[in-house]
Amino acid sequence: MNSITNVALPVALAFIMFSLGLGLTSSDFKRVIQQPKDFIIGLLSQTIILPIVAFLLVIAFKLTPELGLGLMIIAAAPGGVTSNILTLLGRGDVALSISLTAVISLLSLITIPLVIGYSYNFLFSDNLTNKIFLTKITYSIFAIVTVPVILGMTIRYYFTSISLKTLNSARRISTVLFVIVLIGAIIKEKDFIIEYYQQTGLATLSLNIIMLLIAWLLATIFGSGVKQKISISIECGLQNGTLAIAVATLLFGGGPTTIAAATYSVTMFVTAVVFVLFLRRRYSS
Repeated sequence: MNSITNVALPVALAFIMFSLGLGLTSSDFKRVIQQPKDFIIGLLSQTIILPIVAFLLVIAFKLTPELGLGLMIIAAAPGGVTSNILTLLGRGDVALSISLTAVISLLSLITIPLVIGYSYNFLFSDNLTNKIFLTKITYSIFAIVTVPVILGMTIRYYFTSISLKTLNSARRISTVLFVIVLIGAIIKEKDFIIEYYQQTGLATLSLNIIMLLIAWLLATIFGSGVKQKISISIECGLQNGTLAIAVATLLFGGGPTTIAAATYSVTMFVTAVVFVLFLRRRYSS
């Protein structure tokens, strides 16, 4: 079963990231220069403030090392395609959302190993280098995130018409794969899921809501428009749960380290729907 998981999970994640790359064009990266202020706010909120908030919550809720590491893994994960879809439903700046998802996904080659390395060394008595080399984490992220995204972008560039025809199907398949991965993680720990949710449910809910509010507040302080505030908030409140589960499973054997990602993935959809409904009501034209 573990061998199947170790093969199926990376393949599923790779396809999800491939579908993300398939929807990207050079204009998605040009917006980083065209809208530097909004992009930087989103980038800093997700890559720096989010892990710091998660770290403080690990301490505040006194999570076990395994559960705490799981929360840090989900905090290190970039946003996913789901954040782009919900940004559209929430009438936010979809272009900005896509740019943030794309760039932060590529930067995860650096950010995820750093966050996991520091978190592990703080939470566990032994040093991470004695258990897992950081190069292995970097290689894993490169293989299942960076390469598929770049491959998708390359195919989109050279075979544009075919890519456009298959993009919607690829996104639907990605959604199905995400649900399967999430259900699989929950089933694998079904005997302990209630206990784990009791331990991490409030922490993941707190992380989700706090980041939605912090991102909105920062964007407001620095003068972002309503559409941009919506994009930044949703991008910081919806993480790539599939990637977090894959990292926890491939590098730490799953178990309790996957629980925070699973509970967060369920929680973020509930809060996101409420958030989107509020936005549509509040800013309806």
